[in-house]
Amino acid sequence: MKFKSFLKAALPVALGIFFVYLSIGITTPKDREMIIQSIKNADMKFVFIGLFFSLLSHLSRAYRWSFLLSPMGYQPKLINSILCVLIAYLANMGIPRSGEVIRASFISNYEKIPFEKAFGSIVIERVIDVIMLFIIILIALILQFETIWSFISNNNINFFKLILFGILLVTFLIILFYIIKGSKSQLMIKFKLLISGFWEGVSSIKKMEKKVPFIFHTIFIWLMYLAMFYVIKWSIPGTFGLTIGMIIPVFVAGGLSIATTNGGVGIFPLSVALVLSLFDISKDVGLAFGWIMWSSQTILIIICGSFAFIALPIVNRKSKLLKT
Repeated sequence: MKFKSFLKAALPVALGIFFVYLSIGITTPKDREMIIQSIKNADMKFVFIGLFFSLLSHLSRAYRWSFLLSPMGYQPKLINSILCVLIAYLANMGIPRSGEVIRASFISNYEKIPFEKAFGSIVIERVIDVIMLFIIILIALILQFETIWSFISNNNINFFKLILFGILLVTFLIILFYIIKGSKSQLMIKFKLLISGFWEGVSSIKKMEKKVPFIFHTIFIWLMYLAMFYVIKWSIPGTFGLTIGMIIPVFVAGGLSIATTNGGVGIFPLSVALVLSLFDISKDVGLAFGWIMWSSQTILIIICGSFAFIALPIVNRKSKLLKT
């Protein structure tokens, strides 16, 4: 029993150290040198304001999560939700999309919420994130249509292939769904039960009572994301003149690079610099902007995520002691 208690307390700490190691290990010495130089030359006042906006978005996301879990009869402690969200961000830096699984596992362990239901609620969060990102992409296209179209034309991006890939993927998923639905094997029956719980988590949005607060927090989260990017423009000379209309495409590029890699490592500063070049921002200034944005947010996630890994078992051990 003592060994089991030790393992329960030590495992989160070990995982935290592992993900910190991965987060640092995936950057080259040259990358780290560039990060340090960019931070040294930045006006840290605006960097810290950006970090404050980032923290607000994380807290809002954790609080919003309760609106999805509530219709299923679960009311997790806010501190556990916050710590699980921070752990998920750190995990995603080490292994892309692992954070969602780890977040569901930890909340399941500490709040006795079935994993598949917790994971389903996280999936619906991600679906909403994709919708919000799509809306921001549309806004970027409307505000900077000529600039973006010129960039697409010059780089010969083939939209037909992207659309064809999307159609094939949807077709494959539909066929897979009907194969699983018609199967009567024991393995598939268990799988269906798992999917049933998962679907209950996804469909919790339909039964959600606090829809207006949920929408408010969703908008707030994404406004904080945009605000993070906007204030960084004042951290280095050369980007003071960027308008919100210019920042939105930069934000989209950064957001897509994070979504498609482990935290945007390496590609985030390059993507940001590439879009900034469309607005006559030099490569050096654009890279500095990207590195400051990425490195400050990455350091925040490493610190907060590591703290969350250590704090989660301690907080819940204290809660058990208070109950007894």
